[in-house]
Amino acid sequence: MTDVSYKDLSINGLWKNNPAIVQLLGLCPLLAVTGTVVNAIGLGLATIMVLVISNSAVSLIRGVVSDAVRLPTFVMIIAAAVTCIELLMQAFTYELFLILGIFLPLITTNCVILGRADGFAAKNALGPALFDGLIMGVGFTVVLVILGALRELAGTGVLFANMDLLFGPQAVNWQIVVMPAYQPFLLAILPPGAFICTGLIIVVKNLIDSTIKKRQNALKERPVKGSKRVRVTGAVS
Repeated sequence: MTDVSYKDLSINGLWKNNPAIVQLLGLCPLLAVTGTVVNAIGLGLATIMVLVISNSAVSLIRGVVSDAVRLPTFVMIIAAAVTCIELLMQAFTYELFLILGIFLPLITTNCVILGRADGFAAKNALGPALFDGLIMGVGFTVVLVILGALRELAGTGVLFANMDLLFGPQAVNWQIVVMPAYQPFLLAILPPGAFICTGLIIVVKNLIDSTIKKRQNALKERPVKGSKRVRVTGAVS
């Protein structure tokens, strides 16, 4: 493979090729468990760890696995990583583990994980593969957290509720009451609210991309200072 640019990997993972709002992968957990910020962070961290572990393992064995068993091998690696994460969450964040429920083991079938393993890690060295897994996971987690914050704020009027489920007793007082005496807006917490908020995030990203593109085109079309129009017809003496 040619040299991999870590800058390009970062831009792609966080913005241009974000797995959640550009590739639209992993929408099932994205929409299902982002009712609060703590749920989003928990699932995001689990996804990051699985991506890093699976990408690293796939890159290390890419030269010894034949095409006939490539995909089953990748799935087994991902499933093993997910099982390890589940055991860790059961040991240290059991209540959050129960809340996330079936969506933790479903990380095994997340298209983001398998897509990066087969599309990138299987073709690149350990360093770029590990970094790609990390940055793609971070990009996915950022969208999860933004979506969780929007839904939690619109649904309950508070932010960072129940953060002690993930960060322990010291996080009990992290809750911020943004809108006191707020009447809960049930739609934001339910799945339709997840679709609406996700659509709004995609719209904002597309508007930003469109604005950046227009500015770039305007800069290209701007005449260079000091340039003059030159006639190309007529005799030259």
